[in-house]
Amino acid sequence: MAESAEEVHARILAAVGPDGRLPVPPYVGWDIFPWEVADGALVPKVLPGVADEPARWGDSDDKPCQACQGFDPERVVWEDEYWVLTHAGAPSGLPVVLTLHPREHLDMGQLDDELASQLGRITNRLVRIIEAVPNVARCHTNRWGDGGAHLHQMFFGRTARLAHVLGSPAMEWDDMIPPGPEDVWRADLHAIATKLANWGGDARV
Repeated sequence: MAESAEEVHARILAAVGPDGRLPVPPYVGWDIFPWEVADGALVPKVLPGVADEPARWGDSDDKPCQACQGFDPERVVWEDEYWVLTHAGAPSGLPVVLTLHPREHLDMGQLDDELASQLGRITNRLVRIIEAVPNVARCHTNRWGDGGAHLHQMFFGRTARLAHVLGSPAMEWDDMIPPGPEDVWRADLHAIATKLANWGGDARV
């Protein structure tokens, strides 16, 4: 069972105190981070001019596909002949953060109809399973295609009743909230993997 909102909030207070702020996540230093403070106000950065598309991992020999080099078995949650579901290697700020990858080097839009159908079925099942974890309210799914050419669809299960950890910023809160306890995290991964394996494939946690 995932931690309750009260438990997560208590963990945050223990880390920073009642008036403290969580640390700034690393991505605020990325060139693509869109906000900055100017004249005391938070404003969008000035948008640079036109440039060539940056190469992604897996687009060239200079940037080989990390997924095609193999999945760390310690991070595999569930797998079958065509798909691999992984975690990031350690507990996260949100109760559940998982990534689904096809085994074959394909991006979204390159899947044939059978693989696309499988992706839809697995996604629907995972959302249903994650949202059934006690103290998880919603499961958000994201596919970002600018970093890697190998499809990687992410699943973010957010804590129920934790004010403001809602919508797309939930992913950002995940990087700021102190990680939860490992035993709770592993128990939830096991439950998710076992339920997903009811439709086929193998649970690995």
